[in-house]
Amino acid sequence: MYGKIKQDLQQNLEELKSQGLYKTERIITSSQSSQINVAGGETVLNFCANNYLGLANNPEVVKAAQDIMNDWGFGLSSVRFICGTQDIHKQLEKKVSEFLGTEDTILYVAAFDANGGVFEPLLGEDSAIISDELNHASIIDGVRLCKAQRLRYKHSDMAELGQCLQDAASATYRLIVTDGVFSMDGDLAKLPEIVALAEKYDAMVMVDDSHATGYIGKTGRGTAEHFGVLGKIDIITTTFGKAMGGGNGGCTSGRKEIIEMLRQRSRPYLFSNTLAPATVGATLKVIDMLAASSDLPEKTMANAQYFRSKMEAAGFDLVKGDTAIVPVMIYDEPLAVKFADELLKEGVYVIGFVFPVVPRGKARIRVQLSAAHTTSQIDKAVDAFIKVGKQMNII
Repeated sequence: MYGKIKQDLQQNLEELKSQGLYKTERIITSSQSSQINVAGGETVLNFCANNYLGLANNPEVVKAAQDIMNDWGFGLSSVRFICGTQDIHKQLEKKVSEFLGTEDTILYVAAFDANGGVFEPLLGEDSAIISDELNHASIIDGVRLCKAQRLRYKHSDMAELGQCLQDAASATYRLIVTDGVFSMDGDLAKLPEIVALAEKYDAMVMVDDSHATGYIGKTGRGTAEHFGVLGKIDIITTTFGKAMGGGNGGCTSGRKEIIEMLRQRSRPYLFSNTLAPATVGATLKVIDMLAASSDLPEKTMANAQYFRSKMEAAGFDLVKGDTAIVPVMIYDEPLAVKFADELLKEGVYVIGFVFPVVPRGKARIRVQLSAAHTTSQIDKAVDAFIKVGKQMNII
């Protein structure tokens, strides 16, 4: 039975390899940090983790996870509405709402599930979803599960967004959805303009702040804080698996009636185990740390600006941006993969991003800075980029 598809799959996999699009998984043999060990015994600098605040192996965060497991166990073996709700889950939902400046929050085991479960319960055939063309795959998949009319505007093109809103004027409800920080380019959504258009055309606004929560904004509250529109975003989805400790888990936060309907109808919430106590404990600790000091978000942004300035001075083609994501453009797919492999030999761990993660012809090395990086580590990474860049005629 499996014979024909086996042959086709083997052929497709070989084609991916020949095109330079085949992804291999490197093995690390240490905790996540700015410096990691990889299979083979080498110690290398890590510049491709979503560990923006450097908290993935922070002793205080690890201890918070351990302590809460001692009191609350390893897992719940249940979904929330059966017997999967401990009071620590309610504590976290309340604390996240206070942190993000929203009315209520619902927890998910992943931000992908949050985006997958937000559209279908709220919007039907009489509604319209207007989405930025570069939104995360989880948003795209979530929209596909919904029967609402779908409109897409060119990346951060406010004129086209306005036209889409006019085209959807007959819809009962209109929802604009955008990433807060776009994960591949590292640029910020134009939230002030989006909010203004939403108010003009009577639309709601949803922001996926997964690559912003924890370090964007003066106190790490994300793009709404950065742009001064806290309280004007109807739905925020985000993750605890990046800056907020780097584990797993996510949430949808926003208007209380929206959150209550998601508790009743959101399928990933109703049919997936509840968030593990260890993640709850660690996330509670991270929020407390951010409330006490803004040092880590400030360090993250300072490191990113330092790396960007040195790479621009060296002649690399960077995507413009003001976040901890700094894409170094290579454009050629096999060359990007080879570039990353050569950097690993120089002690710098990065990954070549190629199609379908990015469009064809837009291959890149996505560098991500962390508060855990030291100036000397950044200097070493830049020196390695320059050495390999010259060897491969990139600069």
